[in-house]
Amino acid sequence: MIGDETINDDTRGGFAEDGGSDVDVELGGTSLDVNVPRGTVVLAATPIGNTADASARLVALLERADIVAAEDTRRLYALVNRLGVHVSGRVVANHDHNERGKADGLLDEAAAGATVLVVSDAGMPTINDPGLAIVRRAIERGLPVTCAPGPSAVLDALALSGLPTDRFCYEGFLPRKHAERVQHLRALKGERRTIVFYETLHRIVDAMADLEEVFGPERPMALCRELTKDYEQIRRGTIGEIRHSVETDPPRGEMVLVIGGAAEGEGQAAETLDVEALAALATRYAQEHDVRIKDAIAKVVAEHPGADGALANKKQVYAAVLATRG
Repeated sequence: MIGDETINDDTRGGFAEDGGSDVDVELGGTSLDVNVPRGTVVLAATPIGNTADASARLVALLERADIVAAEDTRRLYALVNRLGVHVSGRVVANHDHNERGKADGLLDEAAAGATVLVVSDAGMPTINDPGLAIVRRAIERGLPVTCAPGPSAVLDALALSGLPTDRFCYEGFLPRKHAERVQHLRALKGERRTIVFYETLHRIVDAMADLEEVFGPERPMALCRELTKDYEQIRRGTIGEIRHSVETDPPRGEMVLVIGGAAEGEGQAAETLDVEALAALATRYAQEHDVRIKDAIAKVVAEHPGADGALANKKQVYAAVLATRG
């Protein structure tokens, strides 16, 4: 049986009346009764750019949580200052380099009845941000975990792209190195769902070149930058058009790339061949087209990536060719 966890609902804050303290939050001239759950880890989404996107629940949790575990404490204080909120609980750093070591200590506090609030710099914790370690340990220990949902760069970009939203996959940041990035993209070439990536300002030119190399210039896409901010911009077009715009008018700020899925039959993976089969195919190609065997090997290997997008070792294929000749 798959284990699950139930948090009783009420009409005010989503939690049982005896599960925490109620906080009044003013929103649009209306007082909202928000429940702050005791003995619970709460993952709360923070604004991805526009401070006004902060929810009433986030405000109440920041004010009343016993512990606030923040990815960057300086950014947390900058946010609460903009919101005019006073954090009464203890603030601790919880980032990629220390979250595994911090998890049990924070969960001990939750087990003793504390409200432990987990926030990242922007968006929802665990989505390319710290938080997963504490969620996994909480599940293992049988401690309650819940979310205070909010802004999401992935969903915002997907909604604004104009591309199909009924089925999509999120791939996080593209690999930093060219060879790894191309291999990763080759493995996704036949993906039928809309694909969402994050990319940085410093790698966007190289990433667009690799996208065009693997997916071709005609695949539709959108480049979404500075979402929810004053200079929000959505560039829509083909990969070739967006690549040209990136080179002639370099975008600034944080970016989300949304790529249309493969059309039926497009990017269909070629048959995966072993080294001996590639050697035989290259030999035949060299004979039929009167080209050097090394050129034939390069072509055949490039056209037959493995299921993970990796290419066969050309030296091994060449050795297999020599072995058959010998």
